[in-house]
Amino acid sequence: MAELKRTVKGTLLENEPMSAHTSYGIGGPAWAYITPRDMSDLSEILHFVNTYSIPTYFVGSGSNLLVADEGIDGIVITLGKSFRKLEISGNKIYAESGVMLGHMVKESIKHNLSGLESMIGIPGTLGGALIMNAGAFGDKISNSLINVDVMTLSGSIIQYDAGDIDFCYRHSTFKENEIIISANFELKEASSETISEKRDIASKGRKKNQPLRFRSAGSVFKNPKPDLAAGYLIDKAGLKGTRSGEAEISTQHANFFINHGQAKASDIINLICIARKKVQEKFDIMLDLEIKTLGFPKDVFQYE
Repeated sequence: MAELKRTVKGTLLENEPMSAHTSYGIGGPAWAYITPRDMSDLSEILHFVNTYSIPTYFVGSGSNLLVADEGIDGIVITLGKSFRKLEISGNKIYAESGVMLGHMVKESIKHNLSGLESMIGIPGTLGGALIMNAGAFGDKISNSLINVDVMTLSGSIIQYDAGDIDFCYRHSTFKENEIIISANFELKEASSETISEKRDIASKGRKKNQPLRFRSAGSVFKNPKPDLAAGYLIDKAGLKGTRSGEAEISTQHANFFINHGQAKASDIINLICIARKKVQEKFDIMLDLEIKTLGFPKDVFQYE
C-alpha cells in the first residue's frame, strides 16, 4: 500500500466502502479506490498493478453495479471524476470516458444533434454506457460511434474502430483488462423540434414507468427477447412487492429492485434468485443479469 500511495498522483482511498460509490448504496470496502489524476497517472497505476498482479476492476459511476457485502480484495479504478473532457465540432463529438452520459446527451441536444436524445435520464458514465451498449426507445450509443481509445494494463493506447467491437443488446466485446479512455461520435443534424419530441417521449416514459425516487441499479435482468420484457415476466410470476430485508422488487417496475435504506447485497441476491426461480418455473426462461457485479462467487446468483 505504501508503494501504491507513492505511485498515485490522483486520489487514493484506502479500505473505501463501495456503498459510497454505487447507486444502490450497497457494497463493502475495496482495498484501494483510485481516481487517477490524468493519462500519465493512469498509465503508472496500471503498470504498478500489472507488475504486482493485483486484482484490478474498472468502474464508472456505479449506476448499474452490485458489490458484495464483503467488499473487494483489490484495486478499483474510476475515471468518473477526472476524465471528463467533452468537445463538439459540427456533428462530431469527442468525449472522455468519465463524462456523464446525461451531460453528453444534453450537450448534443443543445447543438441540434440527433442520435442520443432518447437516452436522456440514463445514469452513468460514457465508459459504462459503451460497455453496456446503452440505449432506449430504439437508439443505441454504438449507432453513433466512430472509434474508441483504450489503455491496456501495460499503459499503451489502442484505438478500436466501431466495427472492431461487437455490439448487441446490453453487451459489447471490450476486454476486461483494458479501460476505455475516450471515444468519438458522429451524429445527425436535426431540427430542435424533432429532437425535443424524442427527448420528451423518453423522459416521460422513464418517469412514468420507473421508481426513480428510490435507490436502484436500473434494470436487474436483460429482456429475454426484444418483444418480451423481464419486468413483465417477473410481474406475471406474482413477485412485485416481494421483499428481502430492506430490498424490494418494485411495485412500479418489476425489473427494478430497490433499496429502502439499509439493504445488503445478500438481500438483492435473494431477490435475484427468487425471480430467476419463479420465472424459470412459470415460463421456462432463465433470466440473465444486466447489472454488473463485483466480489461474488460465480454460483451465488444461482437458485437452489
